[in-house]
Amino acid sequence: MVGVADVGSDNLIHRMAMDDPIPWYKKPNLRAMYLLLFPCVIGIEMTSGFDSQIINAAQLLPAWKDYFGHPTGSYSGILAAALPLGSVVGLPFIPIVNDTFGRRWCIMFGSCIMVIGTIVQGFSYNGVMYILARAIIGFGLPYAIVAGSCLIGELAYPKERPILTSLFNACYFLGAIVAAGTTFGTQRIPNDWSWRIPSLLQMAPSLLQIFFVFFLPESPRYLISKDRYEDAKQVLIKYHAEGNPESEFVKAEIVEIKTTLEIEMENSKRSWGDMIRTAGMRRRLLIGSLLGLATQLSGNVVISYYLGDVLKLIGYTDPSFQAQYNLGNQCWSLVCGVSAALVVMRFRRRTMYLTGILSIFAVYVAWTICSAVFVSNHSEVAAKLSLFWIYAYSPAYNLCFNALTYTYLIEIFPFAQRARGIAIFQFWGKAAQFFGTYVNPIGTGAIGWKWLLVYCCWILVEAVLIYFLWPETSGRSLEELAFCEFCPVQLPFLSQYGKNWRLTFLPNPVFEKDEYARRTEAALAKTLGGGSDGEEKNVQAVETVEKV
Repeated sequence: MVGVADVGSDNLIHRMAMDDPIPWYKKPNLRAMYLLLFPCVIGIEMTSGFDSQIINAAQLLPAWKDYFGHPTGSYSGILAAALPLGSVVGLPFIPIVNDTFGRRWCIMFGSCIMVIGTIVQGFSYNGVMYILARAIIGFGLPYAIVAGSCLIGELAYPKERPILTSLFNACYFLGAIVAAGTTFGTQRIPNDWSWRIPSLLQMAPSLLQIFFVFFLPESPRYLISKDRYEDAKQVLIKYHAEGNPESEFVKAEIVEIKTTLEIEMENSKRSWGDMIRTAGMRRRLLIGSLLGLATQLSGNVVISYYLGDVLKLIGYTDPSFQAQYNLGNQCWSLVCGVSAALVVMRFRRRTMYLTGILSIFAVYVAWTICSAVFVSNHSEVAAKLSLFWIYAYSPAYNLCFNALTYTYLIEIFPFAQRARGIAIFQFWGKAAQFFGTYVNPIGTGAIGWKWLLVYCCWILVEAVLIYFLWPETSGRSLEELAFCEFCPVQLPFLSQYGKNWRLTFLPNPVFEKDEYARRTEAALAKTLGGGSDGEEKNVQAVETVEKV
């Protein structure tokens, strides 16, 4: 099948994992860890989904509107945008906590902050206090997200890693469904508790993380980075080899992780300057930043935070219908998100990204046309088609930006820069979310359906950037990807051979430091017993590099 993710992979650990005939659910230790990952880590994104619907659905509640003075324009924008603003403030400190104290303590810290913010939000007595509470929640959220996404990628068995990291984002819709369903039920309460109850329930995912996170093991890569080799070995033996200390797979994993981290630490100062030190890291930085912008500026904020305003544009003003439609959309989005996560192993990353972004563009163009037709002649058919296109947006968005985001980030950033890389993604994502949540009510209020044209243009720009910048990462281990200087497409260039010029293509990807890759390969060959001519040559290559 063309496009299958692991076609052509020559990485030893990846091959060993993919050839393992025993499924995860027949491995008791691995199964127990995966079941714990859901409440501890995978469910972190439920808070983000819950928050989007708290604002989206609360704006449909008469009691919320009355309490905060029927907010419109910039006031409505800052009520929603306070959370991403708080996230931006906290992001520079995340790598320090994550890399110093470990993934679990970083999740615990962020979860405790979010519980505090949620309590303040639920008992807010004016708009200022509500905005401050949302900023506190926003400050804590990225600590949990960055550490959680790292922990999933670093604990998971390589065979299931892409699926688990894809499910991480899909849990966004679980939180959204609970929030939408709760506010749909509480809208019948004729007082302030119609919005206070959902606001307080936002702490539920954080409480799950606080109670369960220390039942999970720490990341073996983090443990090795702190010279706790025996602890890391025991984690890998228990969960990746079901307690077999003689497992060849675990031996290979430990050697590859240890050797790669040693090389990374030799060439890293563990500072923000590492993000721009080499051409490969600058490319990773650019991709992570653009991915943060794309996940929030591809039109999703319009649907997630201001669906009520969008429905009013096409004549649907009944709060009960809006709430039901919103709840149905969140349930549909969960189905799309989980489905996309489950097929992520079957297709290459670039294939999914390009298919998804082009589908988003087609949906937005069609939706914009239908909205324009309704505004001009009040066509009932155009209004109903607009409802269809809003639902059609979900599978398109989930195919790329939901299913692949954290899978891709974990793959492109090496361990030493992974927390900083995801923090940078979060910075640009939250900055874009702040911009979108603040500007959208102003834009739709000022120019109506024409505001959708702005998104159409930007989505097309995103498609071009993805084609030329996004590299293919499927079919390789995290340690192998650490040495890649990504060249996203086979770009043609002219090269001279004697008197003749020849059209040549850059490979995809190429090794940024080929000697480092050989060093890791040689260590693997030596650990697994070696003996072949190829393995002896690898060892000789390493010895030569080390002498240099």
